[in-house]
Amino acid sequence: MNCIIIEDEPLAQERNRDYIERIPLLKLVAVFDNALDALVYLQQNTVDLIFLDIQMDGLTGIQLLESVRINRQVIITTAYHEFALKGFELRVTDYLLKPYTFERFLQAVDKALAQSRSQEKAADKSFIFVKTGHQLKKLPLNELLYVEGRRDYRNICTTQTSLLTLQTFSELEADIPASVALRIHKSYMVALDKIDTVEKDAVHIGDRIIPVSDTYRKAFFEQIGKSL
Repeated sequence: MNCIIIEDEPLAQERNRDYIERIPLLKLVAVFDNALDALVYLQQNTVDLIFLDIQMDGLTGIQLLESVRINRQVIITTAYHEFALKGFELRVTDYLLKPYTFERFLQAVDKALAQSRSQEKAADKSFIFVKTGHQLKKLPLNELLYVEGRRDYRNICTTQTSLLTLQTFSELEADIPASVALRIHKSYMVALDKIDTVEKDAVHIGDRIIPVSDTYRKAFFEQIGKSL
C-alpha cells in the first residue's frame, strides 16, 4: 500500500517513518508537515493510506476530512483522545493515541490491509444468492435495480424479475458491495448504475421515484461523488 504521512512534529514524523519501513507491505511516498500541501498532492496523486495528525497549523486533520472527500483509508495519529468519536464518524480506519508502540501501529495497519483486501474481493463479486422461501436464487448484480422494504419482506426488483425475501437490509448490505448498491432510505436500497436522475430528496430509476432520507443522504452523495 502506498502511504503518506501528514504530521507537523518532526519526532512523530521520524517515528512513523521508522514504523512504516519495518512493514514490507507499506511504501512511504511522501511526508507533509501541513494539511494544505498534502491536499494539493492528493488531488494529483493516488495513495492507499494516510497517517494523519489532527492538531496542525492552518488546517487541522479533522477539518481536512470534513472539508474534502478523502477516498483513501485514514489512520489518525494524535495526542488528543477527545477527537476519537469524530474521527470514527468520518470513517477513519483507526485512531492511534500518541505515544503508541510499534505493535499498536501494526494493528492499525493490519486493519487497513484487511479492509483493502475486503474491498478488492467485493469489487470482483458479480452475483449473490438470495433466500426466497426454501430456495436460494442467483441474483446477477448487474441486473439489480432497487430493493424495497415491505414490512417483514424485501422486494428485490431487477431488470428481469422481482424476488421477495425475508433477508434484512443489513444482510443484503453485507452481501452487496457499496460500489454496486447503497441504502438511501430505511425502506430502499438502489443500484447506483441504474439511477437516471438524482435530486436532493429523491432518485429516478426509470419511471420509479425513490426517496432519499436525511439519515442516508450524506453517505449516498459521498458515494456517487466517488464515481463521477
